Parts: sequence; C-alpha cells; structure tokens
Amino acid sequence: MVTIDQKLVEILNNWKIGPEEWPIGNFVLCLIALVLCTLLVGLVGIEREVRGRSAGLRTHLLVGLGSAIIMMISIYGFPAIFSEHRDVARLAAQVITGVGFLGAGAIIHRNSGIKGLTTAGTIWAAMAIGIACGSFNFIIALLGTTLIVVVLTVFKKVEVKINKKNPTIVLTAPGDEPVLEKILSVSKEFGCSVHGMSTMLVEGSPDRAVEVTFQVIFESGDERLMEYISELEKRTKTTNIHILGHS
Repeated sequence: MVTIDQKLVEILNNWKIGPEEWPIGNFVLCLIALVLCTLLVGLVGIEREVRGRSAGLRTHLLVGLGSAIIMMISIYGFPAIFSEHRDVARLAAQVITGVGFLGAGAIIHRNSGIKGLTTAGTIWAAMAIGIACGSFNFIIALLGTTLIVVVLTVFKKVEVKINKKNPTIVLTAPGDEPVLEKILSVSKEFGCSVHGMSTMLVEGSPDRAVEVTFQVIFESGDERLMEYISELEKRTKTTNIHILGHS
C-alpha cells in the first residue's frame, strides 16, 4: 500500500529540470521537511517556553532540526554506489540514543520529587518529530505533533485536578520537634491519610532542621487543605512549607 507521503516523495524525487535534468525535486522535498519540522517542533518548544522551562523553543528546534537533517543525510548523503547495502535507519538509531542522554540531563532529582521529566519527554518527542519529517513521513509528523500538544495542554488541566485531590507537601521544621508524630496527629484530626513519607536532614542548619515530604489524601475532598496546612505550621513550628502540584 502506497501512502500519500510516499506518493509525494516519488513525484518529487522524479522532478528534474533543464537539459541536464537537475534533480530539483530532492531539494524541494528536503526544504518542505525542514520547514514543516520547524513549525511542528516550534509548537512544542513554545509550550515549554511559555511555562518557563530551561529547555525552551531554541533547544527543541535544535533537537528537531538536527534529527531531521541527520535523517535526510542517511537517505541522500551517501554515494549511490553504496545505496544497495545502506541501512537508512542506522543513523536514526544513533540519534535516538544521543537525544536520550540529552533528555536525561534535563531531569533533576531531589528529595521533594523528580523534576524535568516532562521537558525530557518533549525533547525526545521533538527528536521523533524531526525524524518523521526527515524521513518524509509528513502525516505521521502532523498527527504526532497534534497529539503531543494536546497532551501538554489539555492533559495538564487533568493532571492539576488530580494533584489537587492528592497534594504532596514538603515542610521544613526544627529537628528537636517530634515532627512525624505531629503530622500524623494533625492528619488523623482532619480525617486524611498520609502516604510516601520521607525525611532528610537539612545541611548547614543550626537547629538540625529536617525536611519532610509526604502525600496527603483527603477522604472527603480537599476543601480543608489550607486549614490543614495552617494547623501543620502551628503544631510542627515549620520554617518552610509548600505544596507540590497544587495551584
């Protein structure tokens, strides 16, 4: 079965001009791929830029365009004498591995959780869009980009609603206070359960402060969350408290 993309590639690859039959179709095809890659990956990069992430528009464009260029080099960039024995997917496989390391650099692990996973995912997705454009699979690139943007925008709202019902709290309190006991006591009074509790000593703190991270689940909704936070501040004598995944 021949797809629309393959038919377009066939037509353009056979497009030649002049008495010497210059293959201008290949140039036009590569130009379409690069322009489309810029537009599609740019949408993902703009979303990251708006949210103030370290890997923004330029980073995503560089990853996407670089992937597209390497894919086109894999297809066109070698002498015809080797064409019968060439595997065009070999360079693409190396791109996937290389961008995987780049995405890993965007991930930050802290006691309060892991940050940068979504940005690492969008970098990897930008590479996939670039490979799709560079291999002239334009429809896959268009559909994939549409779904990626939907995940980053629409599903973000769904994620926020879920996190509001199950917020993760990070608080810092003096080490000489029975912090864990008081957290459990306050949680019992408010009819909520505590999960995934972890503690860590705060380095350089004169009062040997501890940072406690835990998830709290309210059985009857989170209407009393701010009242719960206020009571925690009072009982544990916390010096710092914030809620992850809550707006």
